[in-house]
Amino acid sequence: MAVGYRALAITDHGDHSNIDFIIPRIVKVCEKLSGAYHIKVIPGIELTHVPPEYIPELTQEARLLGAKIVVVHGETIVEPVIEGTNNAALLSSIDILAHPGLITEEEARLAAGNSVCLEITTRKGHSLTNGHVVRMARRAGARLVLNTDSHAPQDLTGKEMAIKIATGAGMAVEEVESMFRNSEILVQRAWER
Repeated sequence: MAVGYRALAITDHGDHSNIDFIIPRIVKVCEKLSGAYHIKVIPGIELTHVPPEYIPELTQEARLLGAKIVVVHGETIVEPVIEGTNNAALLSSIDILAHPGLITEEEARLAAGNSVCLEITTRKGHSLTNGHVVRMARRAGARLVLNTDSHAPQDLTGKEMAIKIATGAGMAVEEVESMFRNSEILVQRAWER
């Protein structure tokens, strides 16, 4: 790809009303794109504005439908997200808690204990709390991944800019390198599902 990606996950926003429609189509297009572009294109879903009590069951349904990456839209400070979403997501078998906002240290410990990656995002607005997420992840030993949260091709971020964003969030060089390794591990795990 033009920005140097070796893998890409396609995750549309989903909830109970549409994941049975979205995921099979994402699975199909990922198979086609992986073959056509010789890149790992991984099918997934971003569970968005789901009442916290339904996140575990919807995560399982997403997996059964073929989602190899399950992301939950976290408690970002720039959108109204139900309180308790972060905690419910971290107790589910998800892969990434996206834009977790002002995540607590206790929640970051849940992420570490349940092998859920916390997102450092390149998306404007959601990125306002990147520094806080880094601090909580550092204290709790939680893994971080960088996510572009792309809605259009111009949102894809190259490695140089990704490093700048991570550094701007307070990450040291070795933490940035670890973040990129976490992404590779996540891709490998998803690809083998």
